[in-house]
Amino acid sequence: MKPGIITLAMTGASGAEYMLRLFECCLRRNVQVQFITSQPGQIVLGMETELKLSGSPQKMRQQFADYFDADPALISVYSKDQWTAPPASGSSVADAMVVCPCSMGSLASIAVGSSDNLIHRAADVAIKERKTLILVPRETPFSSIHLENMLRLSRLGVVILPPNPGFYHGVNQVSELVDFIVARILDQLDIDNDLSPRWGR
Repeated sequence: MKPGIITLAMTGASGAEYMLRLFECCLRRNVQVQFITSQPGQIVLGMETELKLSGSPQKMRQQFADYFDADPALISVYSKDQWTAPPASGSSVADAMVVCPCSMGSLASIAVGSSDNLIHRAADVAIKERKTLILVPRETPFSSIHLENMLRLSRLGVVILPPNPGFYHGVNQVSELVDFIVARILDQLDIDNDLSPRWGR
């Protein structure tokens, strides 16, 4: 079933362009996005892109609507400490959740179910409600601790999708590498896309 609502979280790992492109593609397909970012994630976004987010969720919502030229009704923004937000409850859980990019600290917290902020809690809810959860870990090299945490989550049905782009389709610019990864995420979400050439087509 194609998602009508996804929770999109950004943590303090490099890879803001992946998140923005995924956000844009979801909005273009009329998928509602519930956005959550940690403070490190907001800092990384400001370092890696031209988008400098306000500290207010209400202002962030309008910033995203303006940035993507999208209907604000498709966008919700929640603070990482907003425990009454819909993503924190199994009774109103989104159809899927993506943490992109996902820091190793966030991945570890999700793996042990610590739920010490809304991002971790929303991921915990997605797991317990058997919803699609996709983590995009941007770290290299992976330590044994990282790999063990990923294996633990994978055994729970979580999709571990490191941003490792392919080059077989011919690459002329960075945006094509971003689209390659975002296309893989959209495939996992069952959202139609033509961002990247398909093998053999």
